[in-house]
Parts: sequence; C-alpha cells; structure tokens
Amino acid sequence: MEKNVVEATELERSMAMGSSTTSLFDQKLLNAGKDEALGKKVIDVTRLGELERRVFIDHLITIIDKDNLKLVGLELPTTDVRFKNLNVEAECKVVHGKPHIPTLWSTITNIFSAITNVNRCMSQPNKIKILNDVSGIIKPSRMTLLLGLPGCGKTTFLQTLAGKHDPSLKVSGEISYNGYKLSEFAPQKTSAYINQYDLHISDMTVRETIDFSARCQGIGSRADILKELSRREKFLGIMPEPDLDTYMKAISVEGLKRTLQTDYILKILGLDICGDTIVGDAMSRGISGGEKKRLTIGEMMVGPTKAFFMDEISTGLDSSTTFQIVTCLQQLAHILGATILISLLQPTPETFDLFDDIILMDEGKIVYNGPKSDVQEFFEYCGFKCPPRKGLADFLLEVLSQKDQAQYWFHRDQPHSYVSTDKFIAAFKEFHAGQRLNEELYAPFKITEDHKNALSFNIYSFEKWGLFKACLTREWLLTKRNSFLYMFRSAQLVSLSLIVVTLFIRTQMKIDEFHARKYMACLFFGLLRILTSGVPELALTSSRLGIFYKQRDLYFYPAWAYAIPSAILRIPFSFLDTFIWTSLIYFGVGYSPEPERFFRQLFIQFLLHQVATSIFRLIAVVIQTPPVAAIFCQFTVVATLLFSGFIVPLPSMPSWIKWCFWISPLSYTDIGISLNEFLSPRWQKVSSLNETLGHQALLKRGLNFNKSFYWISVSTLIGMWVLVNIGFSLALSYSKPPGTGRSRAIVSHKRFSYLKRKEDLSNSMQDDQLQGAHTTTEVTRMVLPFVPVTLSFDNVHYFVDTPKKFQVPNKKLHLLQDISGAFRPGVLTALMGASGAGKTTLMDVLSGRKTGGYIEGDIRVGGYPKVREAYARVFGYCEQTDVHSPQITVKESVMYSAWLRLPAEIPKHIRLDEQRKIFHELS
Repeated sequence: MEKNVVEATELERSMAMGSSTTSLFDQKLLNAGKDEALGKKVIDVTRLGELERRVFIDHLITIIDKDNLKLVGLELPTTDVRFKNLNVEAECKVVHGKPHIPTLWSTITNIFSAITNVNRCMSQPNKIKILNDVSGIIKPSRMTLLLGLPGCGKTTFLQTLAGKHDPSLKVSGEISYNGYKLSEFAPQKTSAYINQYDLHISDMTVRETIDFSARCQGIGSRADILKELSRREKFLGIMPEPDLDTYMKAISVEGLKRTLQTDYILKILGLDICGDTIVGDAMSRGISGGEKKRLTIGEMMVGPTKAFFMDEISTGLDSSTTFQIVTCLQQLAHILGATILISLLQPTPETFDLFDDIILMDEGKIVYNGPKSDVQEFFEYCGFKCPPRKGLADFLLEVLSQKDQAQYWFHRDQPHSYVSTDKFIAAFKEFHAGQRLNEELYAPFKITEDHKNALSFNIYSFEKWGLFKACLTREWLLTKRNSFLYMFRSAQLVSLSLIVVTLFIRTQMKIDEFHARKYMACLFFGLLRILTSGVPELALTSSRLGIFYKQRDLYFYPAWAYAIPSAILRIPFSFLDTFIWTSLIYFGVGYSPEPERFFRQLFIQFLLHQVATSIFRLIAVVIQTPPVAAIFCQFTVVATLLFSGFIVPLPSMPSWIKWCFWISPLSYTDIGISLNEFLSPRWQKVSSLNETLGHQALLKRGLNFNKSFYWISVSTLIGMWVLVNIGFSLALSYSKPPGTGRSRAIVSHKRFSYLKRKEDLSNSMQDDQLQGAHTTTEVTRMVLPFVPVTLSFDNVHYFVDTPKKFQVPNKKLHLLQDISGAFRPGVLTALMGASGAGKTTLMDVLSGRKTGGYIEGDIRVGGYPKVREAYARVFGYCEQTDVHSPQITVKESVMYSAWLRLPAEIPKHIRLDEQRKIFHELS
C-alpha cells in the first residue's frame, strides 16, 4: 500500500511539473528486478538512453494491452473505407503487332492507321475498363485479404482506394473514409499504399530508416488523445500505468531524431536484432529480403496512419516470413484498430486463417466481399465445394477459372456448365452476406469527432522547417557514410595536380608571349577538370531517385526540402576540391603572386564546380534513364567545351552561333580566370606591338574584356547556380517516376478486340465460345539429352571480416558453420529456414557467386572437385533478385539464354522447340 502511495505521489509530481514529456521510469528494469530497493524516478521521455530504451520496450510488449482507454470510455480513432459503383477506365493506344516492340512494319502501319482514323479516334478514343462497378466496405479492426488472378485489377483497386492512382485514369463512383469523400481530406496522408518493391537507401541502417520515416510522418492526433486521456483519468481518479504513460508521452512528441515508437516497431516486427545494420543493396551486403519487407511495412506503421493498402507483400518471401509479417499486422488491426487490406498471391492456409474478411476479384469485378467464415458457404450455394485437404485460398482462385472450375462441382447428378464471373456476382447479391453488405453500404454513416480525428486534412504532417531539418540531417548522414569516396577523390586530385605541375613547372614558365599560351592552356585544363568532376553526381542522384519518388508521393516532405540540402551539403566538398587543386597548381605553376588573385581564382573555380554538379543533378532528374542520361551528360560536356571559346575563339565563331558562348558556364569562368591572371602587374610589360603582354594574350583568345567583367562572370555563375537548383527542385516536384510517364496504355489490336468482345458478352454460352477460342493445345515435352549430376558438400564454412566499426582486429564472422549435404538427381530438395538463417548465403557459396569472404570445405560435382567453369555448364542458379535487360522481350531473353547455355551441337529447330515448351510449362 505504501509503495502504491509513493508511486502515485511521484506520478502526480511528474504531472505537476507542467510538461507532457516527463513520466516515471521503473529502475528495477535495468537490474532485472534484482534490487528491490530501486523504485521509480521521474525522467524526460525524450532523453532515454540506449539501455533504458531496450529494457523498457522489452517490458512494454508484455503490458501493451493494459491501457486505460476502455476504463475512461475513450476509443482510438478508426477508419471505415467505403466504395460505391467504382469504375476505372484507361485510354489505350491500339497498335498493330506487339505493343512496346516497335518494328519498321508496325511503325508504318501505325502511322497509316493514325492518318486514316484520326477523326474517329478524336471523337471516340479507345478505352478499356480496369474496374467495373465495384462496391464494398473495408472495416476497421479487421484484416481483409484481397484475392484475384494476375491482371484482374488488384493493384489499380488498391491504388484507387488509397488516392494514389495514375492521374491519366478516369475514375468514377464514390470512395469515402468515415463518411468523407476523397476531395474533402488528404487521402495520401490518411492511408498508406505499400507496393511489392522494397525501396530504401542502402547506406542507412534499419533504425535510421524508420526514425526518418517517423520524423516525417509526424504524430497525428496522438498528442490530443493523450491530453484527453489524462483529463479523463484525472476526472475519474484513475492512476495511469506508468510504463504505458511513458510510452504514450514519448510517441506524442513531434520532431524527435529518435523516437520510442521506432524501438517498439522494431521489436514487434523482429527487426531489433538488425536495427543497426545497413539496409544494403545488390552491390553491398545488408539485411535479408524478409527483413527488407518488414522494414517497408515498419516504415509506414511507425506513423499515425490508420489505413493500410498492401500490394503483394509476400513477393520473394518464404511462407514462414509471410506468416510472421501478417501476424504482426493482425495485432495492429485488432489491438490498435487499423484498417488493413492486403493482396497476397496464394497464401498458405496458416496465413489465410489470420484474416477476418475476404475480397475476391476477377475481370475487374468483385465476386465476394464479406467474412471469411461465409465464403465457403457462398460457393457451396453456387454449387462448388472445396475438397477436405485443399487450401481455401487456392480453391477460391481456381473456382473462377474455366480450366479448373469443373473439378469442384459437387452436384454430380447435374451436368456442369461454366459459371461466369457475372453469374457469381448475381448469386452474391442474393446471398445473405451480399444482402447484409448492401444494407450496410447504403445505410447513412454517422460522422463523429473521432471519425474526423482519424483523417488527415494536411498533406504534410510536420512543419516545413522541421521537414527541411530532417532532410538536411539525413543528407549529412549519407555524406558522412560516403566520406571514403571524397577522401579517394581528394587523393586522386593531389596525384593529378602533381602531374600537371610537372608539365607546367614554374621554373620553366616565363613571362612572354609564347608561355602566355601555356598559362592559358593550364588554366583551361583546370576548368575542364572541374567541369567533369561533377559527372559522378549523375550516378549518385539517379541511384536515389526511386526512393525520393516513393517518399514524395507519400508526402514525407516537399521536393524543395530534398533539393536544397543536396545543394548545400555539396558546398564544403566543392570548396575542398577547388582548394586542393588551386593551392597546388597556383604556386606550382607560378601564377601571379598577389594573394587577392589567388583567392579570386579559387572563388570563381569553386562557383564553376557548384554549377557543374548542379547541372548533372538536373540531368539525372529530367532524363531518368541512366544510360540515356549518361549520353546526354557527355553531350553537355562536349557542347560546353566546344562553345567555351578555347577551341574556337569568340571572334572566329559564326554570328548565328555566338549565343552558345554566352550560355556556357565554362565561358564565364574562362573569362574571369583569364582576366584575373593576365591583368595582373607582371603581365603589364609592353611588347613590340606597343601592347601589354597580358592584353595581347587576351586579344588572341578573344577575351579582351574590361577588368570589371570578372565580377560580371561571378554574378552570372551565381545566377546560373540559383536557376539550375530551382530547375532541379521543380523537376523533382513535377516529374513522374520512371515507368509512369506514359499517358495511355498500349495494347495490340488483337488484344483490344478480344477485350471489347469479352466486355460485350452477357451469357455463358458466348463466354464459353470466347474462352475456348483462346485455349492452347498441349505441347509434348521432349527432354534434351543430359548427364545426371550429384552435388555434394562436406564441412563447408564461410567467414567474412568483422566490420571496422566494431573495432575487433583479426576477428571474422562465421556465417556458415559445418554444412554438409548432397543434392541428388531425380530428387526435389527443399532448402528451408527462417529469414536470415543463411539460405541465400549457402546457395551463393555452392554456386560460386561469393566474391568476398573465405570459403572452407569440400564441394564436389559428380564426385570431382568443383571447377567454376565446368560447374556453370551443368547447373543453373535462379537468384532471388530478378535481373533482366529491360529493352528485350521475354521470348528474346529465353532465346538468348538457350544460345548461350545449350551445347553447340543442338540444332536450331530443337532450341526453338525447347523454348516453346518452356513457355507452355511456365504459362
């Protein structure tokens, strides 16, 4: 009793301090309860240490459901998503031949068709329906599974509900969140659309990634909920649970660089063990594929969002990892009242059982939308029954297919006829679940204040200055992570400077007309080097564009908050680059000894470096395809060099092309740096032509400007830097992600005719005729001759060096320990293990894909020690990451692989037959 009184006194004292960031912390947690004398102390929740965070989160997991919300009659805001008569249409361009594969004949045919049909196309554009009159409800606190065959419109459906569909699509119908239409609030901030691609900055750790996301997404209505909870607790005389009070206060503080919410999300997603590991990518080692998927989900869970639309999040994951992720999402829905709609491809029965509701789609229509418990009864009502040992998710997909539907017909006394999608929809409207859904959908929705609190009416969750600081902090972190690159470039710059000094050494340079040309050549070479030193910015910017577009479209921050830090944090490195070069070259070559002229040359070269890096950043955004951007970058460098006035002096240029000279940043820098040198006192000696040596040198180059033109050049370069960075910010704001810029879908004439006929059909007999017309005859498989081979491995070990940051010399990480086994011909072997267990590492080691680390053990192929060149001819390795040439078709890819991998004695017609059979087997 006395202990409770003391705790209550401490808690009241913390509340009386007038701060929403002070709470009680149980000191016994730090000693695992060994010291009973330790009690609770008042702490600032924004200043918890590393150890305090870890032990606090471990304890919080066990008591998270003991909050006082229900005791005081307070409910967390939830989101109810409804859609009525939703239609989505896309304008399409009908082409002859295969779409996206231009040929000479198809190009000529399309041009002729465009000329002859231009009037008809303008009056009635071709359209295809993606979603066709769908209606339904996605309820809060329930897990909803979206099932459907590929191409049925699941992705468009999810994007449309989240308000993130392509602007070129025509959307009609009604979508509402808690009774509010999409135009009345900001759906992009209220909901989160998570696609199947894991895009993250590879140089950041897992914890840093989620912390940045939490900082940008803000706290939503958490602070208001905490304030109302405290008011009701005080009114009812209820003492809050100290640990939960600490947690709620910690996650209600805005703008923290590191928040307790991140630690909680890491814990429930199982990412706490890799929280300080960099994410990595194809070129650098990082976290596993399953951990990346959890990170993608955690990045959105850390914010105040209450509605989640997830598109095929199981892609590339094993069933165990998928089950763990969906289990975490189930807790999010059931405990915190989130609204979750997840699209999965063939979920396992264990994963399927975690869901509460099912939405089944086919041909852009919703066949079923209701409780999971009623879906079997509905299809039995339609005459189809799931076999006892058949997964229900597989049954739901196959029963819609004409090819597989007949096997589930259980009225043996009646002949089976194909039941079309429209017939299923008509049956669902008569089914009790469909009638109940229709009643709920058209019943008036009662809007309360809690419903409004669940929505976001601002596209940005945090003040603009706070978002800018968050982006600036992240950019500085990434700059430090890439410090080796700048150190290497500095060392390279020193080496190049010493080489240049040996060519233009000051002891051999004289003040005369002949050596004036050498001075000018050295100056111009320095400018050319500075110009080309900005080229690496092209690759660096391109590599981060995908992450930027993802976060921009999620309204993490405005484009200018990303663009300005990128420009500002290059300034120190531009200064370092030009300072090293100018310091070594200026005194090594022997330019004018006046100090002010040294700083003038340094300053104008620094401005050129800034303009160059800014131009290449702009090119990377405007031309998003890296190969094309690299070509345009080369063109920019060559054009800038050509019109700079060095190769062709300004007086010798044709008058109609001289404008190119005046828009080149290299021209202004050359003018300024030349005036700075050749108007110095030592070049004022009068030559035999009764002119100073400096003026004569400038006159031959066409640079005989007034000395004030130096400052004009400086001002012009500053203006160019400002304009290019404004253009960079505007390009980031209005450009579309790669692959989404096409305004219309492109389909073949044959495919378009098929879709239109299918849309016009209304009875099952016509549908049968249509489906039957597109069935493929079975192809007989002829196995190519081959020799069965056994792969065996004994006592395989794999080590990698310990990262330098851990400061453990001569210590190696043991990733694979004493692995033995064999893969035999005719035996299908499954390699199983949890995410991060080392499955990919073992496959990489056995296939010889590891380029680093240390491999020990015996690996044999057919009883012989493995030789990589021979091994590659008898084994194929399908990696987790799909790497293909984007400019060739699937058929061409398989054909190219056949030419490379099959023996030379295999005739061409057999190669083509093998390719056709592979297409048939893999659909």
